[in-house]
Amino acid sequence: MRKQYDNGTVAVHELSLVVETGTITVFVGPSGCGKTTLMRMVNRMIDPSSGTVLVNGTDVRESDPARLRRGIGYVIQQAGLFPHRTVLDNVATVPLLFGQRRREARSRAGELLELVGLPSELGKRYPAQLSGGQQQRVGVARALAADPPVLLMDEPFSAVDPVVREGLQDELLRLQAELDKTVLFVTHDIDEAIKLGEKVAVLRQGGHLAQYAEPDDLLAEPADDFVTSFVGRDRGYRRLSFVDSDGIRTGQVDTVRVGETARPSVEWQLALDADGRPRGWLEPGTTVSGPLAEDQLVAGGSLYTEHAPLRGALDAALSAPSGLGVVVDADGGYVGVVTARHVLDLIERRRDATA
Repeated sequence: MRKQYDNGTVAVHELSLVVETGTITVFVGPSGCGKTTLMRMVNRMIDPSSGTVLVNGTDVRESDPARLRRGIGYVIQQAGLFPHRTVLDNVATVPLLFGQRRREARSRAGELLELVGLPSELGKRYPAQLSGGQQQRVGVARALAADPPVLLMDEPFSAVDPVVREGLQDELLRLQAELDKTVLFVTHDIDEAIKLGEKVAVLRQGGHLAQYAEPDDLLAEPADDFVTSFVGRDRGYRRLSFVDSDGIRTGQVDTVRVGETARPSVEWQLALDADGRPRGWLEPGTTVSGPLAEDQLVAGGSLYTEHAPLRGALDAALSAPSGLGVVVDADGGYVGVVTARHVLDLIERRRDATA
């Protein structure tokens, strides 16, 4: 397909790709590369100058634009909620347009709020009374209200802070595992693209498709210098997100309990709470009088959940003040520690095994 405006600007240049049903496909690239234009051609907010857009084998130009859009979920930056409607009525908007009874639509809206991780009592509030992250969740719930087979997401998480953004990304992956939608996601952030996408389309200026591949293949074999530059020089580190950590060696470290007496040590000690969850580090030689309190601890680095990809293990080791990455189980309980050397040893053992 191609999109060229009357002033001669080419937004999308002779692009052809197939998106698999039930997957998350991410369009990524610099500003002005045609990502949003490409997405908006799917729901006919923009029509192509030439070529065809097929959804489930049907040309979208054969459908009434308004009806087509009601059947395709659409999530944008800052949610785009109606400020004069309650959260519940925002979510119920599309079902009501399809003729569903108000009571049924509002009941389904309440279910969707819980599905996206929001308590049902928030349904009575107005958008301005919610945080940015909560508003984005409502936007996702509204897009899902008509149970659309296709969900378009145009940089939906870019307006929130990094911590909230990571939580929303995890929530999207959780929802996708349950709902199995066909998701088209636009972002300019390569880390977000790699985390969310089952396939990633890298676009360059002028709407040219530079590469369309699975994230691991994208990082391992960039198609050209542009893709290499865009994915970053640290693509080897990013690729660890797709490498399992089976066989990594873990060690142990002395532990102390918050609220109990801690004896001085020449080594770093890991402080745990009553449930065995890490709370921080006690520096070597630290003398504590009385029960150990959390404000006496040095903040730890990231935690690595066992069996997660290898990138998490290396990040935990590099971010820990002790150089010891803390390994936890699925419930957050302390399991052991890893070092950067443990990660490199595993990589080298695997390389030797395939040589």
